[in-house]
Amino acid sequence: MTERDGRAPLRTFPARMQPLARLPLFVDLTGRRVVVAGSSEAVAWKAELFSAAGGDVQVFAEAPDVELVAVVERGTPPGRLTLFRRGWADADLAGSALAVLDSDEPEEIAAFQAAGHAAGALVNIVDKPDACDVLFGSIVNRSPVVIGISTDGAAPVMGQAIRRRIETLLPPAISAWGALAGRIRDAVTSRLAPGAPRRNFWERFAERAFGPAPDEGEAARLVAEVEGAARSAEQPGRVILVGAGPGEPELLTLKAVRALQSADVVLYDDLVSPDVLELARREARRVMVGKRGGRASCRQEDINELMVELARAGERVVRLKAGDPMVFGRAGEEIERLVAEGVTVEVVPGISAGIALAAALGASLTHRDAAHSLRFVTGHAKSGELDEGLDWRGLADPDTTLIVYMGGRTAGRLAARLIAEGLPPETPVAFGFGVGQRGQRLERHRLGDLVALGSVPTDQPLVIGIGKVFAAGTPAVSVPAETATVF
Repeated sequence: MTERDGRAPLRTFPARMQPLARLPLFVDLTGRRVVVAGSSEAVAWKAELFSAAGGDVQVFAEAPDVELVAVVERGTPPGRLTLFRRGWADADLAGSALAVLDSDEPEEIAAFQAAGHAAGALVNIVDKPDACDVLFGSIVNRSPVVIGISTDGAAPVMGQAIRRRIETLLPPAISAWGALAGRIRDAVTSRLAPGAPRRNFWERFAERAFGPAPDEGEAARLVAEVEGAARSAEQPGRVILVGAGPGEPELLTLKAVRALQSADVVLYDDLVSPDVLELARREARRVMVGKRGGRASCRQEDINELMVELARAGERVVRLKAGDPMVFGRAGEEIERLVAEGVTVEVVPGISAGIALAAALGASLTHRDAAHSLRFVTGHAKSGELDEGLDWRGLADPDTTLIVYMGGRTAGRLAARLIAEGLPPETPVAFGFGVGQRGQRLERHRLGDLVALGSVPTDQPLVIGIGKVFAAGTPAVSVPAETATVF
């Protein structure tokens, strides 16, 4: 379908790349000539860098820094370093792939740029980003895994801080796994077909790469694994039900992020934050399947059918749900259908809106001085009306904290029923509109106020907290939202 009729899934095509200040490239310098001119420590560092990348580095310095001399004398394999104790000349740049100068003299900089460009080289002027064809940022070296970090010359210290953070997350053993990948790549390519079978293997490989270094027999075992997969039938796809949480990407679990970044298709609800969706693999197809109360939505049966169809086609499907998929997210119906069809299904939990509301208010839902139980309930039954089958006497217990989902339309009737069952009208109530998202709004009320209020019209998802733990003295805590107000 090309147009949404209010019920059909809607596929979206987000931009895959935002504007780039610089294009990151990884250049093979093996045996290529690199000219470095200057006498400073910065020149020594760059000369060492280019030699470590295999370059034939020629350094021109009339009065070389002591560190520069030490770097040249020590050498940095696999490349070669040669020091010329004189200034550079135009002819020295001929045949060079890179030309680097450390100078503050405008005339020398202009002359060096002209000579470098005439020689067909990329030119870098140390600490002069506006005069550079190419910049060299911070580097995380786990060769053959190499990560480059650039701030477009604006904040080198920030780049270094980012490098340090990445280095703490990236185990040194990743280097050995990268080398192993190079040794078995031909075997994988020849034995596994492109697409899901090959990608499934490399995903398993990548998961292992964040553990201990591979031992001597790892390559043989992995190749045998490839051969076994090639002899067996093609592996079916799978479905992962992922909790997107309340909207803040940093509240996602690491497992949720990994699932999004390995997905072929993401089926997401209206309530899912665009910031969370942005973490999905760029190549993944994204299909909005509705599911917001009071609005036209895809039928649950159609969503179930779509998941089965995609999984049978060998796709890795992420069913992305706001909050936690197992809390009023119809996950039970989806799991039942997938299991009945023989589709592998996994669940990755998320932070439910009720928990996010408590965090935003700094309210302990089970504070021992105010509550001895916690209940999650829905504000309406399948019919859309108040669910008369609930344990209303138990819900009206003054020492119970009550979290109500999808209760905007029935808030007044719900409050009246709780009061009729004995819950005091003065019981504190908290409203969380778009809780955990930018622009969230938090309001405080009393249970009796809701009776007169009736329904709570809103374009934002609403979660209601009822109980003594939401007393007005509870402070609101810092949340990642542009406007987070408490009334």
